[in-house]
Amino acid sequence: MARFKFTPRQIARTGAIAGLYLALTFLFSGISFGPLQVRIAEALTLLPILYPEAVPALFLGCFLANLLGPYGAVDIVFGSLATLLAALLTYRFRHLPLAWLSPIACNALGVSLYLYAFFRIPYWPTVLTIGLGESIAVLAMGLPLLHLLKTRGKQR
Repeated sequence: MARFKFTPRQIARTGAIAGLYLALTFLFSGISFGPLQVRIAEALTLLPILYPEAVPALFLGCFLANLLGPYGAVDIVFGSLATLLAALLTYRFRHLPLAWLSPIACNALGVSLYLYAFFRIPYWPTVLTIGLGESIAVLAMGLPLLHLLKTRGKQR
């Protein structure tokens, strides 16, 4: 089994990303849950491109947000696992544009599936609405954030 060793800086970054994900989710809670959502915190889902420690951070932040959210155990388990899968795929494909699509696809298809299975919300319309909301968060907010972090990193 592979062992990960994080530096104190990486551990601190993990906590900061998880806390920021949780805070953004609840700061914008009116649009963070349900079949019509733009979870602003999902802009952070591109961070595994730069920081491997963002993978567990995003899972933890999403888990905590869903733990406190309105959908209960279903969202806690399946929503958090969708975010974990998206983060792993984003990290795996970090050198390809496919990394940007991972969180969009995982959340649009995965979240819609469990909303359909457990709450009987129509699947394909929900795929479209969640995919659109995720696209806004990832492409309109996450990509500029990624660019900013890359630019600032080169200046140091």
